[in-house]
Amino acid sequence: MRVVAGTCRGRRLREPENEMIRPTTDRVKEALFSIIQFSIPGAAVLDMFGGTGQLAIEALSRGAEKAVIVDASPDAVKLIRQNLKTCGLEDKADVVNADSTMYIKNGAKYDLVFLDPPYDTELLEKALKSAIEIDILKDNGIIICETRAEKVLPDLPLPYRKGKEYRYGKIKLTVYVKSVPA
Repeated sequence: MRVVAGTCRGRRLREPENEMIRPTTDRVKEALFSIIQFSIPGAAVLDMFGGTGQLAIEALSRGAEKAVIVDASPDAVKLIRQNLKTCGLEDKADVVNADSTMYIKNGAKYDLVFLDPPYDTELLEKALKSAIEIDILKDNGIIICETRAEKVLPDLPLPYRKGKEYRYGKIKLTVYVKSVPA
């Protein structure tokens, strides 16, 4: 697992020692960042199920201003902090050991939100519902969800709009945008 582009390009990130964390593959990560590339510079990022921290680290490497990485697992939080240190990005990210849906109730707003919880749970639906109720996106912000390819995600109420879905083998990325009239 490595950083694909930006100031930390090529840095190898530590991977989990157990099967509890499922890192996004490099192929899917490259595709994800190709989709959102123009929204990254200066962005405030929230990675709600941080795992290894690689999605937030990739965003920071590509020019995001700040990231908050949340994970309920103390082992994941330790791994995230190690990976941030490897990339010299500790000062650009806050790592929080908490339940993601509880954490977002603090009212902060973000430009980019990554939702990649463990598959085959209800965590994604719960996180999406909370994110919309609390309205955590800034105007024109983006939520990216990673799921199994066959998973169907819901449409959301305005001003949120479900955008494109991208399939990469057994993985699907779904984009939601908070559209605001000009």
